[in-house]
Amino acid sequence: MEGGEKIGDDVTRKYWRWSKKDFFPEQSFQSWATYRSAVSQTCFRLKDRLLDRSTEMNELDVLRRQSENDMKRCLTWWDLIWLSFGSVVGTGIFVLTGQEAHNHAGPSIVLSYAASGISALLSVFCYTEFAVEIPVAGGSFSYLRVELGDFVAFIAAGNILLESIVGAAGLGRSWSSYFQTFINLKPNALCIHVSKFAEGFNLLDPIAVFALIIPSVIAMSGTRLTSHLNWIPSLLSAVLIVFIVVAGFIHANSSNLTPFFPHGVGGTFQAAAVVYWAYTGFDMVATMAEETKQPSRDIPIGLVGSMSMITVVYCVMALSLSMMQKYNEIDVNAAYSMAFQSVGMKWAKFLVALGALKGMTTGLLVGALGQARYTTQIARSHMIPPYFALVHPKTGTPINATLLVTIISACVAFFSSLDVLSSVSSLSTLFIFMLMAVALMVRRYYVKDVTPKANFLKLLLCLLMIIGSSIGTSALWASNYRKWPGYMITMVVWFLGTLGLNLLPQKRVPKVWGVPCVPWFPSFSIGLNIFLMGSLGYMTFIRFGICTAVMLVYFLLFGLHATYDVAHQNQYESEKVDQKEDSEMGVS
Repeated sequence: MEGGEKIGDDVTRKYWRWSKKDFFPEQSFQSWATYRSAVSQTCFRLKDRLLDRSTEMNELDVLRRQSENDMKRCLTWWDLIWLSFGSVVGTGIFVLTGQEAHNHAGPSIVLSYAASGISALLSVFCYTEFAVEIPVAGGSFSYLRVELGDFVAFIAAGNILLESIVGAAGLGRSWSSYFQTFINLKPNALCIHVSKFAEGFNLLDPIAVFALIIPSVIAMSGTRLTSHLNWIPSLLSAVLIVFIVVAGFIHANSSNLTPFFPHGVGGTFQAAAVVYWAYTGFDMVATMAEETKQPSRDIPIGLVGSMSMITVVYCVMALSLSMMQKYNEIDVNAAYSMAFQSVGMKWAKFLVALGALKGMTTGLLVGALGQARYTTQIARSHMIPPYFALVHPKTGTPINATLLVTIISACVAFFSSLDVLSSVSSLSTLFIFMLMAVALMVRRYYVKDVTPKANFLKLLLCLLMIIGSSIGTSALWASNYRKWPGYMITMVVWFLGTLGLNLLPQKRVPKVWGVPCVPWFPSFSIGLNIFLMGSLGYMTFIRFGICTAVMLVYFLLFGLHATYDVAHQNQYESEKVDQKEDSEMGVS
């Protein structure tokens, strides 16, 4: 039956339903009395859930049943390559290159993209190993839940949702800017200026709202259709990139590369931390593992292959822009369009703007797919209401989850400027990627009831040394300390921590595809991600801290009790049976 699911022989549950039980089915939320009782046990329940780990079978099988209908396995490696290309190219190179080259890096924006690309590729390795062995819609949320436990997974889930909402909102604002340039207006000409609002939130953008809604409607209609609509314009974007590179170098002026570091090396790394946002599309593609026909073959080709090519493309395009126009003359909103106009190619301005719009549109399209699947798996675990885990029986897509992310991101995009959005999103992304590298090493070196306690303690010590030394290096750099003895100490500690891990026996070997050079690659990924996090401004950490505090309040009031109830559901059912039997015995 369309719009519903058949259960048994007679009962049909409609997809579109709105009862309290659909949002809060857990025992703790049945009444005010049960909720007060649950809250009074917060400390006990927090201790119970703090380090509780999920299992691969739970993520692959048990949680899927919460969606009532299955997503359709319809994607191949070809789809994944172009989904990755469509989600990544356009999000960063057309959006953030001009902003960061002008404000922080200058011509060294090329090195910013190279540093971020290397870090992203290391994270891609981690994602690929997990996605091949745990091919579910939850992506990093599911992987962290299996290896680092419920609490860490919830913090990651909050940041995933924050990244999804903020990332989509930022891309919507960028789409709006390029659209206005394309119709020969200034980037913010059609925005509504409200002088009473704070700077960064005083330009209301209705076009960005429509740019978010339309791709989401397409994504809700079907995954296969969305993939087809993505890879065709992505091919056109690839042709446009070739044009930009060739035309850019034809009009290149090497004098524009001087000074190469106008704001010092620190500006280069600060830009690298922000443009890292340009590589975040691949984690959305990892969430498509549940809909991939042959995950063990398609995911490594689709993820590792596409991201290697994209890193090279980004660096070459950034160099092309830097040689066309002086860094302090680059337009921060529509860099490539204005750069071609400055060298007399006015017609190319519109071509680039159209290509950028295509790239950002496919980014919005793939983003709508990935964000909804993250949200679906989070809802399957009951960390947010399970209503958002439901998969529509006809389309095979999580419509409720798509609507949730789209509506919130559209509201954020309406008020917030691009620079505010990009920095917050970058910090969330770097934080999650760092956790993924930690989870990968835990997966390789620790298996419950198998790893000796002594080896477990050594693993913890080595991880603390790696993370602590990485934080130390980042803190030294952020404080403008440039003397070698301090860095020598932190790097030696990092090396010893990694070497210590290397001497421990690995307890799990990947079945199909694994990250090479473990623990060195994941350890370097941790260090680089933390270093890039430290390169962001303090206001970014303040916003991140506020968001995290809100997440923790929600967890203590709702998420903790919902997940506790699900974990102890069998216990509740047994108690009900016992009470019923006691009642019947009393009556008899």
